[in-house]
This record gives sequence, structure tokens and C-alpha cells, in this order.
Amino acid sequence: MEDFFVSTREIQLYYADTDMMGVIYHANYLKFFELGRTGLIEDLGYQYVAMEEAGFYAPVYDVQVTYKKPLRYGDQAFVKTWVDHNDGIKTIYGYNIINGNEELCATGKTTHIIVKKDNFRPTSFKKAFPEWFLKYEEIKKIELTIDNKNT
Repeated sequence: MEDFFVSTREIQLYYADTDMMGVIYHANYLKFFELGRTGLIEDLGYQYVAMEEAGFYAPVYDVQVTYKKPLRYGDQAFVKTWVDHNDGIKTIYGYNIINGNEELCATGKTTHIIVKKDNFRPTSFKKAFPEWFLKYEEIKKIELTIDNKNT
């Protein structure tokens, strides 16, 4: 089991989400990531709309997705989301899309920065939302690093 906070949301798969091959169209996974990210934020007691009301946005700076197994219309699916990295400037969310058999269908990451709403200039998440930042620090995935000095 994970030793960090993971939010889980069920994904509703619609026939309109499929492509000509009968599988969920690849770009829809970005919507699933967004469902997971906003779900994680809500699970922690925050609201993205409150960020906007405070005069900030958190646009996607980078996105990465790897497809492992196709999802099809009628499948049960879930997005699992966690904070992978949080340094005060950028936040990287990690995602796993799994099916009803708990098989990994896709994995990915999105990188977000905080910008001021009026001029779109980047600002520090740590300074703009210190409590929210500290909550992410508390629940983020801890990366283990190997010290190679003596090897």
C-alpha cells in the first residue's frame, strides 16, 4: 500500500468517448487527469474555484501520459491521483488510470504552475497559498534517493 495520500475517483465512460476502434480516445485521458486533480484538491478540503476567486490560475505547464491497456465503453474505470512533487513553484500530480480489475491502463503526470489572473505572470504557490502548499508537503509522495558517493 502507498505511504502517501492517494485520491480515487470513478470515471464515467461514455460511448461518445470512444474512437473508431471502440476504445476510449487517447485525449480523453487528460479529462480523467483533471477529474483526479480536482478530486484530490476537494479531498484535502480546498476548492480550485477559490484559487481563481483569489486572483490566481494553475495552468498545465507540461503533461505526460503512457498508455498501457485500452479502456472500452462499458468498462469500469478509476483515476488515482497524488502529489508527486511540490517545490513551491511547480506542482506535479501523478495519475494511474485503472480498470475494474485493478489493471493499470494508463499512467501520467501533469505539471502546474501558479499564475496571477490579471497578467498571467508566474508566482510562488508557497507564498500565494501557504496553508495549501504545506498540506501538499504533508501528503506528497516521498522520492527515495540513493547516495552514490561511496559506490
